[in-house]
Amino acid sequence: MPFWAPDIGIDLGTENVSLYVRGRGVIISEPALVVLDRENRHSVQAVGDEAVFLLGRSPNRLIPVYPIKNGQVADFDIAELMLKYFIRKAIGVSYLGKPRVILSVPCNLDDVNRKALTEAIRFAGAKHVFLVEKPFAAAIGTGLPVYEPVGNLVVDIGAGTTDVAVISLGGLVVSQSVQVGGNKFDEALIEYLRKECSILIGNQTAENIKKDLATALPLEESRSIIVRGINQLNTSAGTVSFSSSQAYDAVKGPCAAIVKAVRWVLERTPPELAADIMRGGIHLTGDGARLFALDRYISENIGIPVLLARDPGDCCILGVGYLTENIQLVSPQNKRSSKPTFA
Repeated sequence: MPFWAPDIGIDLGTENVSLYVRGRGVIISEPALVVLDRENRHSVQAVGDEAVFLLGRSPNRLIPVYPIKNGQVADFDIAELMLKYFIRKAIGVSYLGKPRVILSVPCNLDDVNRKALTEAIRFAGAKHVFLVEKPFAAAIGTGLPVYEPVGNLVVDIGAGTTDVAVISLGGLVVSQSVQVGGNKFDEALIEYLRKECSILIGNQTAENIKKDLATALPLEESRSIIVRGINQLNTSAGTVSFSSSQAYDAVKGPCAAIVKAVRWVLERTPPELAADIMRGGIHLTGDGARLFALDRYISENIGIPVLLARDPGDCCILGVGYLTENIQLVSPQNKRSSKPTFA
């Protein structure tokens, strides 16, 4: 029986949890969702992919819970149960020693929430916990020279938050985190259809519209799709034709909020690093970055080239994985007895 459990890297997002096991790669990438019994919240019915399958197919006594909201622990007990489930699923329970865990967190996360996340991971079975900021991990995953004296500007757009950071010499020089992400795009589409078209739709329908039609810039040739939902006027099933120009009007608010955060960071960036960014461009990562023409929208408003990562949704976990394989980069002493440090 092996003694020490392998080191683990976790990208803990609002919508998705990814786990990287040292020497094995990305083992788990599942929704950050738990289905509980309404009468007994400690009775977990399903986690991750199994929980998604139960959505809309379960009796009223079962309730879905997302324990992570905007990068913060919304429900400590459920977060602990979810993390324990994923860690056990990834490495099993046959180890005598507990694993070391590297966890990605939003930049500018306050000390209270950092401690809550750390304790949740520890109670879930970790021995030591090391925290790294999401844009730093995403920059590593995208292949940027984060440990060199060169300025790199990363915009990581997740489901709940957008993290903007200037990175140089292995640290964050200037950073900003705003609660705008993929979920805000969905909410904007739902609200627009409710107000302008009198149609109520769910989150999954909004997600499909975002992928198929939503755009950060107006299209030269407008497209349209048929959206099905509940007609507010007579509370019956209804359909409406929804165009790309309407989708653009719906999501331009969240897009403007992201540009505002980027501009805020650039205004506080030292001139030498700003010159590096002008040459190297802005690097866009995260699943929220997949919104059509968002890279061009940011570039036109900021005046700097924007480069969309090849696999934007995987950048953060790949960066966390690199640090998991080279844990001495986040631990001052590469020893099992070393005290945890927080990046």
